[in-house]
Parts: sequence; C-alpha cells; structure tokens
Amino acid sequence: MAKMRSVDAAVLILEKEGATEIFGLPGAAINPFYSAMKDHGGLRHTLARHVEGASHAADGYSRAADGNIGVCTGTSGPAGTDMITGLYAAWADSVPILCITGQAPVAKLHKEDFQAVDIETIAKPVTKLAMTVKEPGQVPGAFQKAFYLMRSGRPGPVLLDLPIDVQMAEIEFDIDAYEPLVPNKPAATRKQAEKALDILLAGKKPLIVAGGGIINAGASAQLVELAELLNIPVIPTLMGWGAIPDNHPLMAGMVGLQTSHRYGNATFLESDTVIGIGNRWANRHTGGLDTYRGDRKFIHVDIEPTQIGRVFAPDLGIVSDAGAALDVLLEAARERKAAGSVTDYGTWANDCQARKGALQRKTHFDNVPMKPQRVYEEMNAAFGEDTTYVSTIGLSQIAGAQMLHVFGPRRWINAGQAGPLGWTGPAALGVVRGKPGQTVVALSGDYDFQFMIEELAVGAQFNLPYIHVVVNNSYLGLIRQSQRGFKMDYHVSLAFENINSPETNGYGVDHLKVAEGLGCKAIRVERPEDMQAAFAEAKRLMDEHQVPVVVEAILEKVTNISMGTELDNVNEIEDIAEYATDAPTAILALQD
Repeated sequence: MAKMRSVDAAVLILEKEGATEIFGLPGAAINPFYSAMKDHGGLRHTLARHVEGASHAADGYSRAADGNIGVCTGTSGPAGTDMITGLYAAWADSVPILCITGQAPVAKLHKEDFQAVDIETIAKPVTKLAMTVKEPGQVPGAFQKAFYLMRSGRPGPVLLDLPIDVQMAEIEFDIDAYEPLVPNKPAATRKQAEKALDILLAGKKPLIVAGGGIINAGASAQLVELAELLNIPVIPTLMGWGAIPDNHPLMAGMVGLQTSHRYGNATFLESDTVIGIGNRWANRHTGGLDTYRGDRKFIHVDIEPTQIGRVFAPDLGIVSDAGAALDVLLEAARERKAAGSVTDYGTWANDCQARKGALQRKTHFDNVPMKPQRVYEEMNAAFGEDTTYVSTIGLSQIAGAQMLHVFGPRRWINAGQAGPLGWTGPAALGVVRGKPGQTVVALSGDYDFQFMIEELAVGAQFNLPYIHVVVNNSYLGLIRQSQRGFKMDYHVSLAFENINSPETNGYGVDHLKVAEGLGCKAIRVERPEDMQAAFAEAKRLMDEHQVPVVVEAILEKVTNISMGTELDNVNEIEDIAEYATDAPTAILALQD
C-alpha cells in the first residue's frame, strides 16, 4: 500500500466519489488540505468571498443535477460557524453537501487555542453527521461514511472537521482498494402499493401531491407516467415544483397560504383523496390542518420513517424512496388499467383544467413605478422553458412562485424551509457550475440581494454567467406586510437619499455601481415597457462577458402579495384577472 498524508487520501476519495466541485476559502488550519488539492489536480476549486457564500454555492451545485454533491471548505473557528446557515438550509431541504473544516491540533482542542471551536457539537443538529476526526487512520473511513450517509435515506449534509496535525499525518492508503458504499434506500412493497391504490382509486376526486423527494430521486418521469396512466391531477409542493411541467394538462397548481395558485387551492378543496409522495406536509402548504384534512383520505409516502405522522396521521403510511414507490405503484396500476379496474377520472381532470384557465391573478399592470406582477409577466415572456430559476425568500419569491412558470425538475431551485436571506446569489453560482451552458435566472428582493452581494465577484472572477433579477422596492416587503397585523410599519424601509447616487431617487443603495464594482454588468429598469429590451441586453452582456448580469426593476414601494391564514381564506389583495389581457403569460389563456 502507498504511504501518504491523510489529506492526500481524502482528495483521492473525493474524486472517486464524484465530488469534484469545491467551493471555499483557504486558511491556516485547512492549508494542508489545499496543498493536497493543488498536488492532485483532480478537483476544481471556486474561491468564495465568504464561507457562508461557499456553503450556499455548494448547496446550489448539489441541487442543480441528479447525483451532485457540492463540497465546501474553510479553516478552523469562524469558517465552520459561518457554514452553519448553509448546513441548515441544506439539512432542511434534504440536500447533500459536504463541509470540510480545518481545526486546531488534537492536543490543543481543550486549551482554547486560536480559532479552536467545538464545531462538531455546534453542527450536529443540522447535519446527518458532524465529526472531528482525531485519528489520522480514520480519515478514509470518515469520508466513506459521510458519502454513505449523504446518499442514504433522506439526503442531507455532513461536516468533517480535520485537526491540522491529523491532516498532515501519514497513513497507509490504497485508492484502488477503496469502494463507495452502496446507499440504503427503503422501497415500497407490492402489497403496500396495492393498498395505496385501493384507497386512492376509491376516491371520486383524487390528487397526487408531489414533493421534493420525487426530484431528489430523479423520478419525475415516473410521476408523470403514473398521473397520465390514472388521469389523476398533480399538485406539486414548492420543493416539488417542476416534477410535472406547468403546461401539462394534469398539473393542477400549487397549494398553500403563500406560494400557491388560486386554481391549485380551489382544486385541492374539491378533492376527497390525496396521496403525498416525498413531501413533508409543510405548514405553508397545508395551512390549518382542520381545513386541509377535512374529510379527505390521505396516503403518505416518504423515505424517512419519522416523517410519517409527524404533522398528522395518514390513513396509510409507506416508508419508501419516492422513485422506488413510483416504480411499484406504476407496476400495479398498469395491471389494473389493463384489467379495466381503474375509475375514469376524465371529468375530474377536466374540471381541474377548467379552474386552471379561470382562476388567475392579474399580472398586466402599467404602473410606474412598476408592480412586481408585471416584472414576472415580462420574465415569462423573456425566458424559455429550459430556464432554471433560483430564489429563496421574501415577497419576491412568493410572488414569483405565484406567477412564474417552471417546466421541468431542478428548474426551480429554492431554499424552501430555512429561507436564509442572501442564499440566492451564491446558490445561483453553484447552479451555474452544475448546469454549464444553461440559462440560469436568479430572483431577489433588494435585501436578499444585499446580504451576500460580494459573491458577485466570484461569478466575475470564475466566469459564471447568469442573470440576477432584483425587484427593488427599498423595503423589507414581506416583513412590512406581516407587520400590518400589528398596526405598524417599523424599521422596514431601506430607502435613503444616496448622496453619491442621486439617480436612485431615494431608493438607497446603488446596486448598479456595486455590481459593476464587483466586476459584473448591471441594468436599471424603471418602466414596464422597457423590460424586454433590458432582458435582451442582459443576455447579450452575459454572453459577451461571461459574468453575472444584474437587472434591477424599480418597483412601487408598497405592494401586498396574495396570502392568507387558511386555504379557503387567501386574501387576494391585488386585482384578480378578469380578461385574457390581464394575465397574458398565463399557462392557459383566461376565457373572457
């Protein structure tokens, strides 16, 4: 066997496991690992400007394509603590990322050494494994276990903490004798599938709720096939958006209190039987459980056993990988279809499609300053079906989810449960790494954009082109809207008179100057009729310079976006669509 440093073995393992995209920052305690990357040359490193940004970029890379695992690296102490938000975002949405931190020498861990912190304990609640590796000989096994855990069951992140003396110690290691462990994924049985179909097909108005687990499993094609075979409409969750294309006749809209469609909520409230596959019954999807559950029958399929019954007890719970469950459901459903024992749901499916063409929100406003709805209408017109959108939190994301269109899996990439401000930009950079040559469009409000704006320089330095749409109302819009219930509007305005940029007209930060100072291109748009030209110019600049291009849309300062307390109590604060011209980019034209 060959004798090498433990970090040299770690780099060989990363390459063999297929985790070759690294996002991070070097530092004294992680420099041995960096020297191994430099010597080996099989990994690509993207230098971030902030370790939290690196963790979000790794997250975006993992979400970009089936099988991806992004890696984030940083030194000891604050680098690890900076990663915690990134680990939380990945853990909350079942995304595998590997964070590798440097650490003080083993003998110094209890002596309050410089930048020595117990990152293992700090990270444990938001990881599948957090481990300070104190024996050099354990490094290969720790990495092997990390990849096994990230891929097994419900996916999630891992943190490995490597003391500097452990990194530099020599071990015996033979990469040819190393093999990745086969991940463990539970699979539904034929008997379980039959019981699920018995309940589902006994309903008169059944629905399939498609969660992010379907996208994690790479099983969107099986979902669509099952829906078509049974002619049952599909309600994707926010994390499952794109599992069935928006323009598919059986895509019945999203359901929820915020990121939902009017027709989606109306269809769900008409349903009597629901099978959820790879979903969490998240509270912003369900709203109040009394309304959501009603008299409906529920089947819940999830890869994590403790997810079954976590929010409410279903009539049938099945622990299974979403792809494995869909495979066996398809097998059983095909036999029933061939035997003529499947109910004809044509009328129900047509009713759902009719609601999709009737219950819409207005997007065509000519106001100046612009309403955000018009910006999303213009985005629908400007960007094709192959576009991947990246967003995280705020009124920008909520309204975007209500009005944009997604046409395939992994084309809506969103930090759903954690929703950390600042995630969008660095995550978009990771998505560009994971989808080279494809169209990536990020969507942020001004505050999300400002949180980690320095990461734009990463896109400029490493030629990672994408378009970043910033809807700027110089307000914390979602917080302002939630403060209405407290009869206040307190500390949520970001506006000020910028003495260096009077052209911002009191909107505060000059995003164009900042973006251009970080090596990118930027365009400001103040009138809705100028949006298409701005997007065309953004595409040209992105192609020419191969850098991120910011398109800033100046919005009216106060806009209230549709949301509510129950599925049957969503407040449509803005106008609803009455004519086809009110929502010209809707999936189905409104019947006047």
